[in-house]
Amino acid sequence: MKRITIKIRKKEGCSDLPLPAYATSGSSGMDLYADVESEVLLEPLEIKLISAGIYISIPEGYEAQIRPRSGLALKHGITMVNTPGTIDSDYRGLISLIVINLGKAAYRIRRGDRIAQMVIKEVVRADLDEAGTDGRPAALDETARSTGGFGHTGR
Repeated sequence: MKRITIKIRKKEGCSDLPLPAYATSGSSGMDLYADVESEVLLEPLEIKLISAGIYISIPEGYEAQIRPRSGLALKHGITMVNTPGTIDSDYRGLISLIVINLGKAAYRIRRGDRIAQMVIKEVVRADLDEAGTDGRPAALDETARSTGGFGHTGR
């Protein structure tokens, strides 16, 4: 398992919140905690920006992906609007979560609740090679699927 070091700083007033942490030795995501004043009520279909109370410095060549916690999604319909959300290696602002309630009942987010998870991923940069330029053929390489789109396999 590859390991990297990520510098982290808590937002002022967040000394009571734990640092992100892996719940088990096999966890790929670190739990993020809600930095809210006492609590926030999230009504069904409501979207709110919730601070995680941290700033991070991700090394170049990596990103942080913000993902929902499966238990909150299953039990309460709480998820992230842009999942996975991306935190680029050059971002140094406050980590905040775009949370939505897809459940049928209002949900209370309390200070310190585990609200999302953060997965650190290596990034691959692509060089684009435009077909049909510099005398090259305009066609892309053929595959068995070709242009078959959504539902093309009948499933």
